Amino acid sequence: MDTSPPEVVGVGTLPDEPAEAQRHALPPGLAAALVFLASGAVLVLETASLRLVGPYVGVTLQVTSSVIGVALAAIAYGAWIGGWLADRRDPRPLLAPALVLASICTALTLPIVRYAGEVLRGGAAVGILLLTAMAIFLPAALLAAVTPLVVKLQLSDLRRTGQVVGRLSSIGTLGAITATLGTGFVLVAAMPSTAIIIGLAVLLGVTGLALAVYLRRQAGSTLPRPSRATAALAVLGLAGASFSAVAPNPCDIETAYHCASVEPDPDNSTGRLLVLNSAWHSYVDLADPTHLEFEYTKWIGAVADVMSPAGVPLAAVHVGGGGFTMPRYLTATRPGTRNEVYEIDGGLVELGQRELDVRPGPELRARVGDARMLIGERPDHSADLVVGDAFGHLVVPWHLSTREMAAEVRRVIRPGGMYAQNVIDYPPLRFIRAEVATVAAEFPHVALIAPPSALAGSQGANFVIVASDAALPLEALRQRLVTSADGPVTLLAGPGLDEFVDDAMVLTDEYAPVDQLLATS
Repeated sequence: MDTSPPEVVGVGTLPDEPAEAQRHALPPGLAAALVFLASGAVLVLETASLRLVGPYVGVTLQVTSSVIGVALAAIAYGAWIGGWLADRRDPRPLLAPALVLASICTALTLPIVRYAGEVLRGGAAVGILLLTAMAIFLPAALLAAVTPLVVKLQLSDLRRTGQVVGRLSSIGTLGAITATLGTGFVLVAAMPSTAIIIGLAVLLGVTGLALAVYLRRQAGSTLPRPSRATAALAVLGLAGASFSAVAPNPCDIETAYHCASVEPDPDNSTGRLLVLNSAWHSYVDLADPTHLEFEYTKWIGAVADVMSPAGVPLAAVHVGGGGFTMPRYLTATRPGTRNEVYEIDGGLVELGQRELDVRPGPELRARVGDARMLIGERPDHSADLVVGDAFGHLVVPWHLSTREMAAEVRRVIRPGGMYAQNVIDYPPLRFIRAEVATVAAEFPHVALIAPPSALAGSQGANFVIVASDAALPLEALRQRLVTSADGPVTLLAGPGLDEFVDDAMVLTDEYAPVDQLLATS
């Protein structure tokens, strides 16, 4: 009988494998940097992609949800495939190509989105999902594959598996957080989306090439040399990415919130059209501030004209600035009017000053910030007229559509003052009904201005809600609408408005599904 002691194998280790795995592992700092970069790059892509697709499909809850959902799907599939490959092949030859391919796909995002966006333009759900998938899925999936490849290289001792996986997962999460905050607070404000995307592509490409050189020197001749097919793919990818230089760019100016352009009116040498994210937003006549081009602005002008004697100055608050059409109109028709404009996009204020004859002064004060916050700072009973004309693409931001917002508006309006709110809706008109019900929950006197065809549910249109704590001058307003409007217009109030609203919901801060109410299906 053999009495020699048995051979002891360390718990959680495999004989001879730890030394070999350790030899192939990356330095801890390099491994952490790669995971941090790859995870952060996905979140930069996610934020920038929302801005890239916005000019074509808008910036709605559905678009934001699509970008987040596609990004998460890319992360899931990329991590899965990266882990599958890591168990079947040496991860070292895969890391650098993954980064270089992610670089090429990131650069290709620009021409793909800008050419495909022209075809998929609109708010259809299928188009939104397709465009967001084109913008982010492939580069994000390639980047997500980096983490499991790095993790595999670092698992030199099974007793430390939890520590290695936990550490790298934590670093990846920190990379994602850093990229999210850095992109939202710094990059988007400092540079256009094109520069962000190209800069990210260059960073990934340089990192991938540097990593390839480092790994080959570390491994000597054990790593295969890049094949001609790989080199050809890289050249073709970079050549394709160069199309971003000639791809159609829908933005003349990119602000922190909008893709903006100012277009001249071919029929009026002094007319200017402000376009935000492909939607006509404002019209300004540089030579005639009393000229109101869009029908809804004429309706709001009629409200201002009938609320007090002609020429009497007002204290007006404007929720949303855009092209500053209404502040200019009120200043021209009622000298001495004090306009306070709440505009969340400081870039639009600068654009207005530069190209749309916006002149801040005693009669015009533009405050940059969220209107919901700014109106809360205004004293009680300090405004004669509040004009609501704020939009995220074609949608009133949900927090500006609730009963709590209407209560704030009523608080700042003086007795007898008026609230005129512009709303866009489409058949079956669920949102405008809900918004009228919401405003009516705070104001005892409410009317609605709209084209007859829109009220009948045959087409989408602008609607203007008029509200006050005092009886509205309906007859005077009706006569003024007839003289100022170019087409047929209906002023709906009393039982007719009640019938139109029916049992529509009142929107609150707790529940305001604006995007869902606007959906046409």
